[in-house]
Amino acid sequence: MPRTDSARTETGPPSRLRWWTELPLLLLVYACYSGGRLLVRGNESTAVDHGLAILRFEKALRLNAEHPLNRLFTREPWIGVPADFWYASLHYLVTPAILIWLFRSHAVRYRAARTWLMASTFIGLVGFTLLPTCPPRLLDAGHGFVDTMAQYSSYGWWGGEASAPRGLGGMTNQYAAMPSLHVGWSLWCGVMLWRYGGTRTTKVLAVAYPTITTIVVMGTANHYFLDAVAGAAVMGLGLLLAPLVIRNADRVRVWITARATPVGARSRGAEAPIVSGECQTSPRERIPRQRESVFGPVPGPGAGPGAEPGAASADAGDGAAAAAR
Repeated sequence: MPRTDSARTETGPPSRLRWWTELPLLLLVYACYSGGRLLVRGNESTAVDHGLAILRFEKALRLNAEHPLNRLFTREPWIGVPADFWYASLHYLVTPAILIWLFRSHAVRYRAARTWLMASTFIGLVGFTLLPTCPPRLLDAGHGFVDTMAQYSSYGWWGGEASAPRGLGGMTNQYAAMPSLHVGWSLWCGVMLWRYGGTRTTKVLAVAYPTITTIVVMGTANHYFLDAVAGAAVMGLGLLLAPLVIRNADRVRVWITARATPVGARSRGAEAPIVSGECQTSPRERIPRQRESVFGPVPGPGAGPGAEPGAASADAGDGAAAAAR
């Protein structure tokens, strides 16, 4: 066989995700979420009807924990004010922080976790589109809810319109209550902390963060209990769809790479010689006296139990004769 001066080929390590590609992707997803949430404004009367239907259903099943929690938050500023800060800010801080932590410390797990979060967010946007829902705080006062964000607006940067900065309430869709992505995102953060935190403290935080967030969204009258349940369901559906999204993304990436590669380069890659031990064969060339099957070389007759694959006595040539002597 002809010798070759090139060293044996090696398979390079899998490409690592880079922050300068990840950051624009995440910003694009959040921009789509925010833009879609803003543009898809449901009819106000329809949203109110949906909100009242949810409230009646909860009362029938005695699930309406929103009223006692809202009364507590309204009566006790030392609870209501921190809750408003929690609702208005933590999902902007904790979720990106968990993403960065995964990217830096658990890179192998990052892509699946990020895809799960993105898929669930888009599913939530579909929910806002199909089911515009009036939150408890925007119902008529006769239903017994108080908007704590408006009540305690002097303590923070928000005004009387949701958690948007003062004067920017018109830049958000206030009828995007079903599902609650505050709860969904906090659940995602809790799962990440529980699985990859590795300490007792992180496990406590993993349980406390989504639990407190669920209480906060109801106590501030921003969501119904069923909104929180729907937020958890959306995350479950996103988890199921994430592998499918990853596979399709890989297919698209391979297709784009193939289209971008010159035809000549693809042909050379397909006809690459087999290289081993600094020797090479031409494509489809067989090693002399080598016998093959579907599963590899076939031992010849008379080969002992310790014989090398393909070390047939009939094909061994002089070696076989020497052994006979």
